[in-house]
Amino acid sequence: MDANTGFDPWSPRFTADPYPVYERLRTAGRVHWFEPSRQWLVPHHEDVRALLRDRRLGRTYLHRFSHEDFGRPGPPAAHEPFHVLNGNGLLDLEPPDHTRIRRLVSKAFTPRTVENLVPVVARLARGLVDGLLAEGGGDLIGALAEPLPVAVIAEMLGIPEADRGLLRPWSAAICGMYELNPDEETARRAVRASLDFSAYLRELIAARRARPGDDLITALVHAHDEGDRLTEQEMVSTCVLLLNAGHEATVNATGNGWWALFRHPDQLAALRTDPGLLPGAVEELMRYDTPLQLFERWVLDDIEIAGTVIPRGSEVALLFGSANRDPARFPDPDRLDVTRADNPHLSLGAGIHYCLGAPLARLELITSFGELLRRSPRLRLTAEPEWKPGFVIRGLRELLVAC
Repeated sequence: MDANTGFDPWSPRFTADPYPVYERLRTAGRVHWFEPSRQWLVPHHEDVRALLRDRRLGRTYLHRFSHEDFGRPGPPAAHEPFHVLNGNGLLDLEPPDHTRIRRLVSKAFTPRTVENLVPVVARLARGLVDGLLAEGGGDLIGALAEPLPVAVIAEMLGIPEADRGLLRPWSAAICGMYELNPDEETARRAVRASLDFSAYLRELIAARRARPGDDLITALVHAHDEGDRLTEQEMVSTCVLLLNAGHEATVNATGNGWWALFRHPDQLAALRTDPGLLPGAVEELMRYDTPLQLFERWVLDDIEIAGTVIPRGSEVALLFGSANRDPARFPDPDRLDVTRADNPHLSLGAGIHYCLGAPLARLELITSFGELLRRSPRLRLTAEPEWKPGFVIRGLRELLVAC
């Protein structure tokens, strides 16, 4: 790959604004070898969309090959707790296990279930905005973006309120392993969090076996007991994935979205004038600055992109952030337009790994943005935000506002 493109996922400058680099990548070609992570970068919308649905690629290869068969070293033994936890969750499973577990868990995310959560999400958002307004402002991420989705998914799973403060640090530590080439300290934190999170959930699962409740963990326990072949490890991994995926992306979509609106006051004014634009605006905010910039796939059988053969055993990095700014699919892609109608962004994925909680994420985003737009018409930024160091899961450290 031409070094002049500037793709450097470990650079704070690149993380702060990767979009000019993406433009250069798209102009330079359809696929690029990136030696530092030993991955093929795919920057175009059409290719990313097609590969997300291509069954010659997979989130894992272990359903078909051993590490040796695939020409890959196995993970270090010290990292095993993380890989056991991660490898038994929906995100890193392929059929038939993925199909079996997703069918079971999807019952918790039906349109009717999400519709029943509307008053719950509204109540939680109202209370959090109450607190922000009472303080006259503060960190929008810490006061609203983080606690809302954590509270919603924790309530669905049946996590006691007193324990919910444990979830965000565990999740952040585990998600550090999704960055490119994580260092040993990141791995150590992820392993510790994996052990602690798993032990906590095993105790909670045991408690629900003894005393069932009206929550998703109880439903998973009962499905296991009814012979649906859900192992305890699969239950633990599923709960961790739901807790992590159930809030990490929503937190960053909220922060990134508000930061985009503050930089585009005309679009913020349009939303304040016409709240009916909000559902479409949420889609546009996810497109414009997606929280998940890159999604990895293993090549299980040779594929070809624009004459370049990518052999079995390779890894591709699908650049969601670039795909969502591709002018071949989005007219004037670098313009934030809350009235944009034709908006097939890829921020929630596609294919069998399409985000299971997408309806819930949309509900949370529409509700929290709407509550704040309605009740704080003079909301304004008080300090330039800084980006967290991660690039794959990209979000702000804080977003300081005044009401």
